[in-house]
Amino acid sequence: MRMPPTDWANRRGLAALIAALDQKARFVGGAVRDTLLDREVKDVDIATPLLPDDVMERLKAASIKVVPTGIAHGTVTAVLPDGPVEITTLRRDVSTDGRRATVAFSDDWQEDAARRDFTINALSADPQTLEIFDYFDGLDDLEHLRIRFIGSAGERIAEDHLRIMRYFRFLARFGQQQVDEEAFNACTAAAEKLETLSRERVADELLKLLSTTDPKFAISKMQSTGIFDHIVEEIDEHAGDFLDQIVAREERLQIKPTAIRRLVALLPKDAEKASRIAKSLKLSKKMQRAIAERHIPDFSVGAEKRGANLADIRALAYRTHLGAARDIALLFADDGALPDLLAQLKDWQVPTFPLTGGYLIERGLTPGPIVAQTLAKIEAAWIAQGFPDETWIKKFVEEQDLTSQS
Repeated sequence: MRMPPTDWANRRGLAALIAALDQKARFVGGAVRDTLLDREVKDVDIATPLLPDDVMERLKAASIKVVPTGIAHGTVTAVLPDGPVEITTLRRDVSTDGRRATVAFSDDWQEDAARRDFTINALSADPQTLEIFDYFDGLDDLEHLRIRFIGSAGERIAEDHLRIMRYFRFLARFGQQQVDEEAFNACTAAAEKLETLSRERVADELLKLLSTTDPKFAISKMQSTGIFDHIVEEIDEHAGDFLDQIVAREERLQIKPTAIRRLVALLPKDAEKASRIAKSLKLSKKMQRAIAERHIPDFSVGAEKRGANLADIRALAYRTHLGAARDIALLFADDGALPDLLAQLKDWQVPTFPLTGGYLIERGLTPGPIVAQTLAKIEAAWIAQGFPDETWIKKFVEEQDLTSQS
């Protein structure tokens, strides 16, 4: 079987790269797999029996910029006009401990393919002839969208415990509603090993899983077997149903899914618990803030409240930002109210409060804490009135007896 001709295989500079490697190279991994599925290919990876130093020298001699991005593990990156291409020397595992592997370089293509996790990821293709090499019946699994480990599922997971998370991510990505029994049972049996991994690695896989078009089935299988217990300390008992509802809303309203919105659907609705879990997953501070914004416990308007009633979605957007307000509506609004709430945010520009403390002082307010307090009071009134223009604000200020507040 041959891989069909594709645009990515004709990227500028790619033919020169292959020639520099003396044709001792193959396309590997996702580029081959996704091409056969007629899906978009973003990253192009190449494998070669040539050693990393040799690869570097050859590319430099061909005037191709190359960066030693992971040379200790056999990987360098060629910088081409249409995007980077990773080139990795064939390898074999010397030892593994579930978290990392010690490798040695190899010249055996099948030995290198055997290191990969799933049969559909072990396919490779000759750049010239586009002939596909399949050592583990990956083509048949790909035809049936079957996610199956290479060889013994238990052994593959013992080599790298993160493969448990990858199994469910691929299950979700390819839209499967059934599991390979050996793979599923091996993941379930080894689930507690997830606790030995860095939280960053686990969280990264979880977010990738939640970014797939429809993660509901994969998440439900992880919940029903208790696998989630080894990822987060607790999730909402109705999290699966809530996630189903959010995914359905995204599909119905044609809203692009986001991992953060879906993660919020899984987390407890208690803001403190959700924040604690976000920290335990070692999410970035930006992601932790995003989760906190979507867990506002009090939606009432007020000078010291960072929220607004869902009926006033623009006030909520002002107090947080448009993305957070949209997500809160998707997460918490009633079905009947949701379309109108989203319509209010569409094409709306969040206004800037046009008043400053200096203006109040000019109007007679004594400098000090009272300035900030008065500004907050006026801002709350401005929000409640639907963000009127500066003329309204100045008239409102004129009606206040600022001198009596000094």
